[in-house]
Amino acid sequence: MKNQSNSGLLFRSEDIKIIMPEDSYPEKFSRSDMIESRSSFNLLFLLSPNIHLEAYDCGTKFIFKKNQYILHYSPQESKAELWTENQEVLKYFQIQINYQYIFNLINPRSNRESAEILENMVKNNYIFLHKETPPDMTVEMHMILKEIVSYSKKGVMQKLFIEAKIIKLLMLVFEQFNEKNTVENVSKTPSIIKKYVDENYHKNIKVEEIGKIIGINQNTIRKEFKAQYHLTITDYISELRMLKAKKLIINKEMMIKEISIECGYEYVQNFTRAFKKKFGVSPEKLRNE
Repeated sequence: MKNQSNSGLLFRSEDIKIIMPEDSYPEKFSRSDMIESRSSFNLLFLLSPNIHLEAYDCGTKFIFKKNQYILHYSPQESKAELWTENQEVLKYFQIQINYQYIFNLINPRSNRESAEILENMVKNNYIFLHKETPPDMTVEMHMILKEIVSYSKKGVMQKLFIEAKIIKLLMLVFEQFNEKNTVENVSKTPSIIKKYVDENYHKNIKVEEIGKIIGINQNTIRKEFKAQYHLTITDYISELRMLKAKKLIINKEMMIKEISIECGYEYVQNFTRAFKKKFGVSPEKLRNE
C-alpha cells in the first residue's frame, strides 16, 4: 500500500490546497488517502479509469470512470480512500477549498440563489447529478486543469490565477448541474401533467390547482404541455371528457344528466353545448340514432 496524501502538492494557500498525485509505477494496488473535514470542500477530478473511492463519513463506495468528478463535503472530520486494482495508474486532481472561503465567495445571505448553491454543495448534490451518474468533465474543465498545472509564476500572481481558475471551475459545475435540472424538468413536466389530467379530468380541475398539487408554476405548465402535445390543457381535458361522454351515450346505460356529471360538467346545458360543438350533434340526438 502506497500512501500519496503528501505527494503531488501543486499549490497551497490559507484557503486552497491542490494535489495531483500520479503513480507512474503502480504496485498491485495503488492507494491514496484524502483527509476531509467540515472546514473544507473537495473538488475531485478522476483522471484514470476505474478509481474506487470509499467515503468513511457516509460508509459509501463509488467506482468512477475516467474523466468524471465530484464536489464532496464531509460534515465531520473524516477520511476518504482512493485506490485502483490490476496495476492501473491512480491519477486524480484534488482541489481542497476552505469552507469559509466558499461562504464568503457565494454569500448565501445575499439572495436565495446563493443560499441554494451552498445548500447543494453541503448536501453533496453535485456528486451525482440527481443521483443518476457521476458528472463528466467538460472540455473546458480539462483545459483549466492543464492551465493550473502549467502555470509557472509564484507568489501573489499565482494565488490570484489559481483562485480565478477555481472560481471558473465552480461556475462550470453549477452550470452543468442547473442544465441537467432544467432538461429533466422540461422533459418530465408534460408527462407528469398528462398523467394527473388523465386520472382527474372528470373533476372540476384548473391549471392553478394542478400547479399547486405537482409543485410547478402554472405558466410553465401551460407552456411545456402545449409544446409537447400541441394543444392547451383545457382543450385536452375537454377532449378526454367528450370521448368518454360519446362512449357512455352510445352504450345507453346512463342518463344524459348522469353522463354530464360523470364527465365533469356541473350543468347539463354546458355539457350539451360542448358536446354539440365537438361532434355537431346533441347527446340526445346521438343516442336516438
